[in-house]
Amino acid sequence: MAHGMGDWIDIAAVVECPPGAVIERVVGDRIVALASVEGRWHAIDGLCPHQGGPLGQGSLCSGVLTCPWHGWQFDVASGRHRLSATVRQTVHEVREEGGRVLVRLAAPGGDRAA
Repeated sequence: MAHGMGDWIDIAAVVECPPGAVIERVVGDRIVALASVEGRWHAIDGLCPHQGGPLGQGSLCSGVLTCPWHGWQFDVASGRHRLSATVRQTVHEVREEGGRVLVRLAAPGGDRAA
């Protein structure tokens, strides 16, 4: 089923991503890293820009997601790389509804208002 930009897509049950956790989901032709941080949901593009590492399989600590391959770190709220102001992951809108987590994909390379 094809989804247009702007559509809300159900990607996980709330219980699949407990507080402080990050999970990886495939949404259409995109990979998304979904994180639960202090009662808030965050979703960023799940492929690390360094060498395509799986961010959704990385570690999450205080809102900072670390790529499991080479340790690149991103703020899950803004998508910003922790050391380089020019490196950013696309951030997607997320909402919780009826025990499910839904995401609305930003355009590739795009961004939502932070």
